[in-house]
Amino acid sequence: MTLHYKEFGNRDGSLIVFLHGGGVSSWMWDKQVQHLTQYHCVAIDLPEQGLSNRSAHFSIKYSAEQINEIIEKIANGKKIAVVGFSLGAQVAIQMLSLKPDLIDYAVINSALVRPMPLTRKWIAPSVRLTFPIIKNKFFSKLQAKVLYVDDEYFDTYYDETSRMKADTLIRILKENMSFEIPSDFNEAKAKILVTVGEREKAVMKKSAKDIVASNSNCTGVVFPNVGHGISLANPHYFNELVDKWILEGNIPDDVKVL
Repeated sequence: MTLHYKEFGNRDGSLIVFLHGGGVSSWMWDKQVQHLTQYHCVAIDLPEQGLSNRSAHFSIKYSAEQINEIIEKIANGKKIAVVGFSLGAQVAIQMLSLKPDLIDYAVINSALVRPMPLTRKWIAPSVRLTFPIIKNKFFSKLQAKVLYVDDEYFDTYYDETSRMKADTLIRILKENMSFEIPSDFNEAKAKILVTVGEREKAVMKKSAKDIVASNSNCTGVVFPNVGHGISLANPHYFNELVDKWILEGNIPDDVKVL
């Protein structure tokens, strides 16, 4: 089964492909596609997530291969931008590495690229032990708060997380915590904006610096006073950033450059 995606905006405009994080799906980009109407926006559900829940098993490489194929099918010579958050940002890095000449602009938001082998070792037993908690609404509300998922989207978030299988969550977490920058990433021709929140964990900030150092086309910035999830925490701010980056190659004045 092919990946599920929805198209929005101006079909004649430049193409922007949005890739969601783990634990959510393409709905996380609603505020972006509603604002960036001058672009041909495409929001994709990654394998085993959202409405792609009957696709092949999730892996970052498989996701990147499938999405590159979708882009090649619908781009029709347009300028192409990819915006990825967290797990989706890892997929975007893999896409850029597999097809260095395909994408013109990229926003890599909060991508972990420092493998965590010790943590990865305990993923399966930890998930199986704690999995019933995921269906607990109080726990889900705590998790939603961390991800800046507000009341408007909580029911959707809770429904999707409740339906996720333990094996799927284990696969996603293992892929996430094993990912490192592919050797061909330095060949990517896209103009790449690498972003991270000021309140994110140290490993995420170090990862952002690693990405910037791995490709000379990268610019890195730190968003002030925000954790993991700028696009949900402050959609208007993030929308303006994406728009200015694609149109002008500019970044906001209040961000700290890495």
